[in-house]
Amino acid sequence: MKWRGRLADTGTYVEITAEESVIRSVTEIDEQENAPWISPGWIDLQVNGFAGFDFNGEVTTAEDVIGVTNANLARGVTTYLPTVITGSSKRITQALTAIAEACDSSEKVGACVPGIHLEGPYLSEEDGPRGAHDKAYIRNPDWTEFAEWQAASGNRIRLVTLAPERDGAIPFISKLAESGVVVSLGHTKATTEQIEAAVKAGAVLSTHLGNGSHPMLPRHPNYIWDQLANDGLWATFIPDGHHLAPNVLKAMLRAKRDKAIFVSDCVKFGGMPAGRYKSNIGSEVELHPNGRLTTAANPDILAGSAQALDWGIAAAVQLAGISLGEAIEASTIRPATVMGFSRLGKLAEGMTANLTLFDYPDSGGKLHVRETVLHAKTVYSNLEAEGKN
Repeated sequence: MKWRGRLADTGTYVEITAEESVIRSVTEIDEQENAPWISPGWIDLQVNGFAGFDFNGEVTTAEDVIGVTNANLARGVTTYLPTVITGSSKRITQALTAIAEACDSSEKVGACVPGIHLEGPYLSEEDGPRGAHDKAYIRNPDWTEFAEWQAASGNRIRLVTLAPERDGAIPFISKLAESGVVVSLGHTKATTEQIEAAVKAGAVLSTHLGNGSHPMLPRHPNYIWDQLANDGLWATFIPDGHHLAPNVLKAMLRAKRDKAIFVSDCVKFGGMPAGRYKSNIGSEVELHPNGRLTTAANPDILAGSAQALDWGIAAAVQLAGISLGEAIEASTIRPATVMGFSRLGKLAEGMTANLTLFDYPDSGGKLHVRETVLHAKTVYSNLEAEGKN
């Protein structure tokens, strides 16, 4: 199979050949009329749901996993981490088991899901840092409990977000890191010393930095500055235009530079029409025409992200003044590097043939995915989608 397009980082026109799931060659070619941009398949480390499907409802089903997978492929995301959040041990176990079973039973899901992100329940219990996580289930780290969850997942938990100030968190971080799990700091009110201790113990990432925090903080020091300044931490950001003000996003990206990673943190209402919906979190939410998701009772309070990564890539270029190439790097090679996905995130011989072909006008605007390639097979084409309408 062959694909032609223009590299997002250099503007070079290339032809990519692949077979048996692997890229065989990347060859420079002459300029092609109407050629799309082409990049490695996009990687999203934080997906709670999409298109009406939910990983954190009362019951998670195979239909949820397949539905989110297909919806993300249509948005150019070839690799993602289903994100299971704070809840009872029983609910978390059920969600992890359902995701594992879907990975085993569906070749497509198995190709898209290299692991699971466990966000909680070992987080701050304070209003603000806790975010939308249910306070009733917030607790201190418990290795026996985590080991049971890891077994239920088929050893698929690859990323854990926790607050390093919880009792027992530092030795827990060490055990996670030793077992090969990537540790991220998030929903935290940690001190400078606690953040430094967490990094020394093996934490390497910050989760949606700038969100999941108190609405008012000391000017300095505070846990956002501390994480931005710590060279041992990569950081994920939600660049949807709603979670971080443009100047805040711009400054944070400049601080983290090549350690900045984009995530969607999308919930089940992503990709759905504007309107009001019932929700497990916040009772009732409203999805506004501009893509902002809020509680219905107070439009100033966010109820999660309602956008996939394609929206975030375009928004980051427009709002933070970065190049398209930088935005693609933050959605491909950087998440692959921090997670140790050694065969993902690059267009090079021997890498997994996951590709995203897309249109993005030089003047900015909405990004349109033309084609998504998973393991050298086209799994989404906008031409096919239009033909079915």
